Amino acid sequence: MLKKSSGSIFQCTREISRQELDEIQETVGLFPGLSRWELAATICEHLGWMTASGSCKIDACMKLLKKLEAKGSVELPGKRQRSQGQQSGKYIALTPKTESQANIVGNLGDVGLVSVAVVKGKESTGLWNEYVSRYHYLGYKKPFGYVLRYFIVSERGLLGCLMFAGAAKALAARDRLIGWTQRQRLRNLAWVINNSRFLIFPWVQVKNLGSHILGQVVRRVKEDWQERWGYSPVLAETFVDPQYYEGSCYKAANWQYLGMTTGEGLVRKGKTYTTTPKKIFVKPLVKDWRSLLCSERLKGRVDK
Repeated sequence: MLKKSSGSIFQCTREISRQELDEIQETVGLFPGLSRWELAATICEHLGWMTASGSCKIDACMKLLKKLEAKGSVELPGKRQRSQGQQSGKYIALTPKTESQANIVGNLGDVGLVSVAVVKGKESTGLWNEYVSRYHYLGYKKPFGYVLRYFIVSERGLLGCLMFAGAAKALAARDRLIGWTQRQRLRNLAWVINNSRFLIFPWVQVKNLGSHILGQVVRRVKEDWQERWGYSPVLAETFVDPQYYEGSCYKAANWQYLGMTTGEGLVRKGKTYTTTPKKIFVKPLVKDWRSLLCSERLKGRVDK
């Protein structure tokens, strides 16, 4: 039986409030499949616990987690050996493999069968990361938590990349739409996933490709996520920056527009944000998604 921590505690000159301790316990319980390093990175992002240069305070968070484990407040996963990429956050070198190709222009019928394929293995993941680093306007940033990458494939070769990852911790417009309580949100947030990257390569100009691919991936992501992570999500969300895109392909694929974010991010004392407001879109993955997210019926590996 896990113990509830009482009051706030200090770690490396930072006071961790009672509410933040509760959130840390929720996060550890929510993601049992993550390594200790991944848990620490996820918690740092949620708490806005960063160095002056903007990197996560992984070591400080690891020390805090060990303290909480010693008190019986959390149960951490067994230790794993970190990869070189995790230790150094090394730069992704660009290679000839991701150089621009001959233009692919026309209609869907002109490129033959188009589908999405789950990215598996170190080599394919590295290639996906390189493409996104090179061509996505947000670049590549190592994702934390549960993620699923896809390549867009065709008879003409690779056409683009997608990724789904964890949902925004709190999002007013989405949370109003769902109608869940804070307790329900903390319990069930893992069943909402975020389409955090969607890239069609700049040399690919195929009419209706974006909405066609979104339609395909929405029909299969539940099963792919179940196979990879042991549970099936019920709602997808995404953010579109209007400085770059209108979100037309999401509208055409019947994603629901909810409005704009505030651009402020999670409010943290003494922190400022420079993000701009983004368009919010959501797409139910099952019919009874709202009642499920407001219940305790959702089950899977994440709930164990």
